Amino acid sequence: MKIDWAALGSVFGVSLAATVGLVGLFTLGVVGLAKYESATATTGRGGAGTAGLARAGAYACFALCVAAVAYGIRLIVA
Repeated sequence: MKIDWAALGSVFGVSLAATVGLVGLFTLGVVGLAKYESATATTGRGGAGTAGLARAGAYACFALCVAAVAYGIRLIVA
């Protein structure tokens, strides 16, 4: 039995980068929603200015997370 260490290292590197990237993206989404909630509580307006931008950015981050998970499931199933 011979282990291809280069291929194993490559898979490890890609997996680590994907995991860190996905967790970072989800974290940005949570931070965006927190900024939206704090801006809404302070001003009382939901869709104005930076509060609306924070919410839109958070939803975009969550959508990218869902797309990445769906792509991973597609790779496993297909």
